[in-house]
Amino acid sequence: MIRIRPLTTNGRSYLACCFGLLLSTALFAGLQKMSIPLPEQVVIGRDTFFDFGPPFHYYEVIWVRPEPTGSRVDRILVTPPGDTCTQPATIELTTVVVRESIGELLQRTNPCTIPEKELHRERKRCKHCLVFSGANVTMQAQCGNEQRLIRMDVLDRDIYSPKSAGTPEHTSWTMQLLSRLDAALGPGVMEKPALSMVPAVPIALPQRTQALDRLAAGEFDALFESTQKVSELYRQAQQSPPPPPTIELVSSEPIRPVAYEVPKYPSIARAAHVGGNVRFTAHVTSTGNLADLKFVEGHPLLRKPVESAVSGWVYAKEAVGEEIRVTLSFRLNCASSKK
Repeated sequence: MIRIRPLTTNGRSYLACCFGLLLSTALFAGLQKMSIPLPEQVVIGRDTFFDFGPPFHYYEVIWVRPEPTGSRVDRILVTPPGDTCTQPATIELTTVVVRESIGELLQRTNPCTIPEKELHRERKRCKHCLVFSGANVTMQAQCGNEQRLIRMDVLDRDIYSPKSAGTPEHTSWTMQLLSRLDAALGPGVMEKPALSMVPAVPIALPQRTQALDRLAAGEFDALFESTQKVSELYRQAQQSPPPPPTIELVSSEPIRPVAYEVPKYPSIARAAHVGGNVRFTAHVTSTGNLADLKFVEGHPLLRKPVESAVSGWVYAKEAVGEEIRVTLSFRLNCASSKK
């Protein structure tokens, strides 16, 4: 037979003391959270990654700070080099002023009070899942006397199936915040082409601003866990671009055209590092143009632009009926470092 003895006065006092201590601890923690105000400004680092490329990563720094009429948002998009010949590192800067205050943009959620344990649990939610794309997001905020880095991971299923993916609370909040900022800033990473080709006009380096000065000084490097520091990528983007490729009419025998334009170097050929000579034969028609084009040498990627260009070549009357042997040279003028 088991007898349950009633608590003595000392026992009841001990339990009351323990309960009071736990309640005091909880109240103190709650008061601590309440005493930490919303940060006056936040900086967000977003590393968007894909399993195709190059580039495989795009690094964004989004700096949100107060303005008299709302909030100023600076976005620096840093794209690493895919290949030094055709895809150097680039820097793009976009600045907008939105009407919402920082508190309104944050939906009154104080990032300083989000428990680290909850963030850690969200990051580990899919430890052994296959992830092909997504975003590693880090928010920097001044929380009282502490500069806090708040890390959240966005998976591909969060991006493409947000309603059915079971996205955790803080990750979902982060995505909503970034979605509002992206809508204000305009086209960004997700509007970039899936396969980057050589741009027709190189992206110009933006003029120096406070945000770019902070980037160059390495103040945003801690936002990214990548081995490539965004400050170093900024320095790479400032280097002189490689010389443009050249196309030259090496020979046209036995007669050179009196009017001609060399072909354009196709972007896909530059991206594939295709170059060399293209040789062909043709006959001069009664109008001085070329017909019966037959290629003797040359990469297939270079032949189509050659056909298009030589259709406008003009030869002198004395060349009518002649067979012309032509050699064109395509040179990249760049030592490839294709990855």
